Amino acid sequence: MKIIRGVLGVIAGFVAAGVVMMLVESLNRFVLYPELGNAAQGLKDKEAIRALMASAPVGALLVVLLGWALGSLVGGYLAAWIARSAPVAYALVLGVLLTLAGIGNNLMLPPPAWFWIPTVLLFLPAAWVGARMAPAAGAERR
Repeated sequence: MKIIRGVLGVIAGFVAAGVVMMLVESLNRFVLYPELGNAAQGLKDKEAIRALMASAPVGALLVVLLGWALGSLVGGYLAAWIARSAPVAYALVLGVLLTLAGIGNNLMLPPPAWFWIPTVLLFLPAAWVGARMAPAAGAERR
């Protein structure tokens, strides 16, 4: 039962992280940089996408990183809260999965070179912080 809870926690954390990331990143498209979202619609050519990513404002990329950090934090919290047993371990598993997803994202939509550093370094610490914020297994729930 403990392993099942842990796996379900990681899955729920991954879904929650994705939702949070999508919500935060939608700020770029609908609020901060709507012209960027309009330019990206319908692009299929890899070189055109690469050129668009190279010209993306730093602020837009920082919003993506904010979304990734908040998503990892929420996902780590949820994974730890659901798993109860070894909560930090399951949150870190989630962090590894999110790191791999971030790397995959960067391979599909190549960002500027500097963006790779936070891609590799961001997810694990944020998931760990989320796990540390979750109530302990024996703690009473409100």
